[in-house]
Amino acid sequence: MPYDPDTALDRAHDEVRAEIARVDNKVGLLLAFNGAVLLAVGALAKDLHDIALAAQITGSLGIVTLGGSITLLLHAVRPRLGGNAPAGFPLWATQTSFEIRRELATDSRADDIATLSRIALAKYRKLQRAVDLTRAGNLTILLAAALATI
Repeated sequence: MPYDPDTALDRAHDEVRAEIARVDNKVGLLLAFNGAVLLAVGALAKDLHDIALAAQITGSLGIVTLGGSITLLLHAVRPRLGGNAPAGFPLWATQTSFEIRRELATDSRADDIATLSRIALAKYRKLQRAVDLTRAGNLTILLAAALATI
């Protein structure tokens, strides 16, 4: 099959959009997981009285770490509407139908692929850091639970 640049651009554009959808799904799952952990810790902690100071401090550090993870995850899914240089639908919302037709007459897929790839990579990096914080937070909370039993 001969190489078709138009098909290659379409495939690359579809691929990067799919990567953004995948990372957004992963972020959503990790947000739900972190929320469930915090809910469980809160439910258990309200019934604990007279636990060791070390367990309280360690548990608090774990909660703060999970909070950091949640903050990163929320930043990863926060919509980017283009700011001073909007593209796509945020731009079209400010244009007339004539301006939209003129804009769409130019093939900007390569530029879109580059921009969307940078967005996807930034989201994945935030997800990676958030996973690391989630692991550290959960480990710290488990340590706090162990210290509470001593």
